[in-house]
Amino acid sequence: MDLGFVFGQSITQAIGVTAIIYCLAAMGVNMQFGYTGLLNFGQVAFVAVGAYSVGVIVVTLGLTLWLAIPISIFASVVLALVLGIPTLRLRADYLAIVTIAASEIVRQLVRSIALRDVLGGANGINGKMGQEFHDLNPFPADFELPFLTYTRQDLWVVIVGWALIAVLTLLIWLLVRSPWGRVIKGIREDENAVVSLGKNTYVYKMQALILGGLLGTLGGVIWAVAKQSVQPDNFVPDVTFFAYTIVLLGGAARVFGPIIGAIIFWFLLVFVGEFLNQAIQAGWLDFLEPTDIGPIRFILVGIGLMSLMIFRPQGIFGDKKELALDGR
Repeated sequence: MDLGFVFGQSITQAIGVTAIIYCLAAMGVNMQFGYTGLLNFGQVAFVAVGAYSVGVIVVTLGLTLWLAIPISIFASVVLALVLGIPTLRLRADYLAIVTIAASEIVRQLVRSIALRDVLGGANGINGKMGQEFHDLNPFPADFELPFLTYTRQDLWVVIVGWALIAVLTLLIWLLVRSPWGRVIKGIREDENAVVSLGKNTYVYKMQALILGGLLGTLGGVIWAVAKQSVQPDNFVPDVTFFAYTIVLLGGAARVFGPIIGAIIFWFLLVFVGEFLNQAIQAGWLDFLEPTDIGPIRFILVGIGLMSLMIFRPQGIFGDKKELALDGR
């Protein structure tokens, strides 16, 4: 068994492009759920909006990527308003049902035959969506270390992606320690108490929903730029649930929780998969087939996460008090 290869792949993916995308989606969930107490189970819809905005503007319409990014942000705000105006007065469980249904509506809409000429239908949109971004790449060749390997293109995305996360993390840190941040945490703990102080909680919740959605949309933009392809069936509810898993793993309502959670989650997921693959090739697990690796790795990682929730429900950096949620 080549453990060096297993660790190398695990570390590469733990701080790779996919981890960055899910980290941004989880940062949005942390803003909505961790700080404000909003059970938005439709975060994947915002990721899809970001990815498809880039695909439509750049590939379908032939316009520039730098125009697609502000349009994706505008589309994200519109989606948040469409979701928030009728639902933010609902109870937490009803809000969860409405938002997960809305995310499926978005997915079915982008894969519909009627909009195939614009959105690509079930085949999605494929093409050079981020060429203008990649043209700025200063790295002349692929990057290789014993435990870290990236193509020239992925290295550029990884560096810019983590730099973006660092800037956003600083902004979130400042925001949640401001008076605005204290209000949204008050809404999570006891909305009626905040209302009694004269605060319009509906407006604050709408702002949190918009900000969290914007973070997910940025993840979608990176998805399109890095993968050069957007497919409707990539934006399933699993993306949202993975984002929640990352938040709970790192610690809800903690600025660095989504970052640490994303790194650990993808390290474990890739490590288990690669370890099982190497073990099967070495004949240690000859009763398994390579096709069994996918389900088994999710089972094992799921058992680990269940154990975490049992013995440390607040996550690695979390506080049990931060998991309090006003479900009224």
